[in-house]
Amino acid sequence: MKALSCNTACAVLVLVLLTAEAVQVSVAVTCNAVQLSPCAGAISSSKPPSKLCCSKIREQKPCLCQYIKNPSLRQFVSSPNARKVASTCGVPFPKC
Repeated sequence: MKALSCNTACAVLVLVLLTAEAVQVSVAVTCNAVQLSPCAGAISSSKPPSKLCCSKIREQKPCLCQYIKNPSLRQFVSSPNARKVASTCGVPFPKC
């Protein structure tokens, strides 16, 4: 009887881990440049970026090339200050 409960517990643990991994894989980034608005102050001045700004840059990292290719966003996203903010946040500037 003990072996059965251990096997059941192991099976449940494996299912939980597989489910958690599947949920994490299915989460996709929604590219929305407005999400970078917490960084506007740091990009337009020499203020250090906030934790929220860095969090948003990391979140939107897969979208940065899309923003750089957009003529309306290019100057905002690829400015020297924007590169400095990304670097300060530990996000390497993408090579698109």
